[in-house]
Amino acid sequence: MHLKGLNSQQKEAVLHKDGPLLIIAGAGAGKTKTITHRILNLIKTGERPESILAVTFTNKAAKEMKERVKDLLDKDKEINFPIHTNAYPYVATFHALGVKILKENARVLNTIRHFKIFDRNDSNRAIKDALKKFDYDPKQYPPKKILSIISKQKGDAVSLKMYEENVGNSYFPKIVAQVWREYEEILKKEKAFDFDDLLLKTVNLLEQNQNILERYQKNWKYIHIDEYQDTNKVQYKLANLLACKHSNVCVVGDVDQNIYSWRGADIQNMLDFEKQYKQVKTLLLEENYRSTKTILEASNRIIKKNKNRKEKTLFTNNKDGENISLFSAYNEMQEAQFVALKSKELIEEGIAPKDIAVLYRANFQSRILEEVFLALDIPYQVLGVRFFERKEVKDILAFLSAALNEDSISDMKRIINVPARGIGKVTLLKIVEGRENELSPKMQEKVKNFKLLLEKIKEVAETKKPSETIKFILKESGIEAMLKTKNEEDLERLENIKELVTLAMRYDKLTPEEGIGKLLEDAALQSDQDELKEEKNAVRLMTVHASKGLEFGTVFITGLEDGLFPHTSMSDEKRDDEEERRLFYVALTRAKKKVFLTYASVRTIFGSQTVNLPSDFIIDIEDDLIDEVTLDGEASEQSITKEYLIDFD
Repeated sequence: MHLKGLNSQQKEAVLHKDGPLLIIAGAGAGKTKTITHRILNLIKTGERPESILAVTFTNKAAKEMKERVKDLLDKDKEINFPIHTNAYPYVATFHALGVKILKENARVLNTIRHFKIFDRNDSNRAIKDALKKFDYDPKQYPPKKILSIISKQKGDAVSLKMYEENVGNSYFPKIVAQVWREYEEILKKEKAFDFDDLLLKTVNLLEQNQNILERYQKNWKYIHIDEYQDTNKVQYKLANLLACKHSNVCVVGDVDQNIYSWRGADIQNMLDFEKQYKQVKTLLLEENYRSTKTILEASNRIIKKNKNRKEKTLFTNNKDGENISLFSAYNEMQEAQFVALKSKELIEEGIAPKDIAVLYRANFQSRILEEVFLALDIPYQVLGVRFFERKEVKDILAFLSAALNEDSISDMKRIINVPARGIGKVTLLKIVEGRENELSPKMQEKVKNFKLLLEKIKEVAETKKPSETIKFILKESGIEAMLKTKNEEDLERLENIKELVTLAMRYDKLTPEEGIGKLLEDAALQSDQDELKEEKNAVRLMTVHASKGLEFGTVFITGLEDGLFPHTSMSDEKRDDEEERRLFYVALTRAKKKVFLTYASVRTIFGSQTVNLPSDFIIDIEDDLIDEVTLDGEASEQSITKEYLIDFD
């Protein structure tokens, strides 16, 4: 019964049990359905749910997989043992898995369970402090550049010690090594890990502690890795460490959708899987359930030009569908107007705004699109505005984090004067250095009151529900009183904090310690995709990278000009040409029914007008699949220009 609705290849993947399994799953081929049913089948054959691990990349994907697994298990009447709260497979992102392992082994690592997770701002601040310690000018040695180098090294599973050994006498790398060492000291002092540490420190822990490694290997007998083509070296190592004992590892992915090499993703991890695991079974999921035959035909023709891939051809039983439409604009304003007008027309025909996506290669392209969508009063939402990045939300969470981790200097610095308490930088420095006795009696009293507030917050956090703790911080910190003004911006900030209270209610069912820990963890690990609020019925505007894993009825792919998409600022021409083509393939395969391609002959970039040639990707789609379209007549253009003062020239 549980195999009903699966095609033959999906069924074979689901029924496979022991030994390595490689599933090459094309776009829209039902890979999540296959993984979740495979997990169900393992349990139906007698495996304990707790012995199954599934890892993916975004919280959104992990949440969906977790819910689908739970739903399958809860509905299956043939499973002959009770499923209780803690007896489900462990489904998480790579980083959440790292957090779990680090927390469970905090003592071994000489840290605390409520360790601080540095975001990029925290890391940049720490790198800047490290530079200043050695009298390096942050303008000459930008913290972001140094952090980027350190981050890439950590993603490649390179430790500080390994980096130092290979530096030699190179001037800049020696500075990076020096700053990196001080950065590690700052992290250690604040009982913190940065985002990359969540994986690298986990790998180091498992490599250096055989007993700990064996415990997790014994615990997770069956391992599933989703989006395997996007793994970097440290993720590959982590997966291999956990899987090498039993070799019951199922990796799922699509080389044709590898679009993150700039972030360290190594396509070879998937291409070499069959060499690494000799007894591997390989299955192709080629039946697409999402797109029309026309969209798939165009996608297949595009991707076949790549050489570095596993051969597969997507097919579907869906309708042929409409041809792809191509709009050639004079400039970016005309392009944006076409996209907005066509979106408005589709919405008036009954298509839900949220079922329309406008994709672009670079973030700067969104500005002109937003301008026109606003002018035409079309509801839109830009993906990438992150709730947890808002100042007021970060302030509340910093109070919580500082209360639970007294060594978190970054959090203390952030909130010691929120609201203003008259505690200056000199005072803060003395607090950090343990020289409070040098402060004036009046200042000592202020510091004492601040520390008492943190103690109260800690007490509430350890005994009350997370939502009640957030309410307590809002009131007792003075932030609520500070924001209760007639200033519209302040009131909006207050509303955002109230939204945080609502969000915190999701964690109220856990114990106070678990709930608060999970709230802080999830806030730290949020990705841009996780911030997409599904309830807002609006046209989605986003980069192609951000669209990965999503699907829409209608998709506009904009800026298809040589130099913009494909992008030309990449170093390795052959490799990057293939990645840009994969990126276009991802964009095409987001669409279920209709695709519009647009480009502008003239585009203003960084204040300079450039004359553009159409992208090779347009030329690669044969004429039989593509129709050129124009704006809907002169009247539409004039009415927009007159009413909204948008200048065509």
